[in-house]
Amino acid sequence: MDPIYNFSAGPAVLPKVVLQQARDEMLDWHGSGMSVMEMSHRGDEFMSIVATLENDLRELLTIPQNYKVLFLQGGASSQFAMVPMNLLGEKNKADYINTGQWSQKAINEAKRYCAVNVAASSEDAGFTYAPTLDQWQLDPAAAYVHYTSNETIGGIEFNWIPETNTPAPLVADMSSNLLSRPLDITRFGLIYAGAQKNLGPAGLTLVIIREDLLAAPLAGTPTLFNYQAHAKNHSMLNTPPTYAMYITGLVLSWLKQMGGLTHIEKVNITKANLLYNYLDSTDFYHCPVVKSDRSRMNIPFTLKDSALDRTFLQQATANGLIQLKGHRSVGGMRASIYNAMPIEGVAKLVEFMKAFANQNA
Repeated sequence: MDPIYNFSAGPAVLPKVVLQQARDEMLDWHGSGMSVMEMSHRGDEFMSIVATLENDLRELLTIPQNYKVLFLQGGASSQFAMVPMNLLGEKNKADYINTGQWSQKAINEAKRYCAVNVAASSEDAGFTYAPTLDQWQLDPAAAYVHYTSNETIGGIEFNWIPETNTPAPLVADMSSNLLSRPLDITRFGLIYAGAQKNLGPAGLTLVIIREDLLAAPLAGTPTLFNYQAHAKNHSMLNTPPTYAMYITGLVLSWLKQMGGLTHIEKVNITKANLLYNYLDSTDFYHCPVVKSDRSRMNIPFTLKDSALDRTFLQQATANGLIQLKGHRSVGGMRASIYNAMPIEGVAKLVEFMKAFANQNA
């Protein structure tokens, strides 16, 4: 059977070797006689899985000891509320950068808890660029500065870390590009990410938070929305997403074996360039994003004639290239090429796109 290449934006493709190992360990993890799904989250077996998971994550990202790693649930969407609940303190303002739909969702949720200053926005150009730092109008009274490092729908990525020059900690939603490149964790107060892009399966939400930010949350905050409570209980405040954590651990092990984040960044650059270079060489397809702000993870594009969209998707699927339909809010196509997407998959996509353009010129 010819391989299938899955370009879904998430839940996304996982490394084949990870799925094979999970299959082999499904009924009996390391001679325990149990599947990971059956284990007590407080038992020695699962606690060893958690310890390896956190150690590998700290190693890959070089996470300093004064940062806590939390394994939570609720997706990145839960963090849209947890961030203001936990970081506002005695302040009632926060800065947000608006670069697309995920930024907007975070902004709308934060407005339930504080006054939001939209310090910069690319809405004026249909969210096709990331505002440069000189365009940011930060509020000196803000409790924190929030941005989305990669917009999965619009295909915008910050290829730089903002230097805000304010006491307010930098907060980033990195759901779709965390672990795709090396990262200086010390530049951030808090990073959060849903796992279902580069880390693992849906169900796990990762939070990396500097210890000094673990203060008392807003009055009335539910216990399960309290970072401090999760940190004190080592992510075992309630039953965590055990199987998602196990799979994520296998993905991190795979990343280490691949050569870590320096290596995977080179691979990701190669994959992205392969597709972008072709898109820029033809007028049959178009990528709307400003070149300097193009995502390595999510590449949106449109066809010259949108009437061909359905035929394109049908023929792509017939050629083993699936989940290429763009988000319903923007249409067109989108190729998500996360860490686990092999170069061969992108090469086959480009080959198909060339043939389709020639047939329909």
